[in-house]
Amino acid sequence: MGRIFVVDLEGRTYKCKFCKTHLALAVDLVSRAFHCRSGKAYLFNNAVNITVGPHEERMMLSGMHTVADLYCCFCGQIVGWKYEAAHEESQKYKEGKFVLERGRILDGMDSEFYTNARPSMSDAEDA
Repeated sequence: MGRIFVVDLEGRTYKCKFCKTHLALAVDLVSRAFHCRSGKAYLFNNAVNITVGPHEERMMLSGMHTVADLYCCFCGQIVGWKYEAAHEESQKYKEGKFVLERGRILDGMDSEFYTNARPSMSDAEDA
C-alpha cells in the first residue's frame, strides 16, 4: 500500500468523528435534509481524504441509485456514500455528490477549539 497524503482544508470544515481528518468544507454543503440508516446525513458537492468503495445498486427512500460507500482514508471508517447515478430523472441532481452521515462526522463548530459568539443550535433546530 502507498503513502497516504491527507489534505488539510482551510475554513469551516466537517471532519471524521473517529480520527478528526478533514472531509469537506462548509461552503460545499448542499443540503442537511438527507437521511440514512443511522439518522441525519448531509449532501456535499465535494469531499476529500476519502476512498470510494465499489459501485452497487441500492434502493433509497428516493428510488434506485448506483452508489459507492465512502471511507475515511486515514482510519478506514465508513463515513457515507457517493451518488454515482440516479435512475429517476428527478434525482439526477445527486449524481457525483457526496453524502456524509451526521453521526460519523464532526462539524467544525463541534471542535473544542472553535469559539462561537452565538449559542449553538441543536440537531433538532437545523432541519
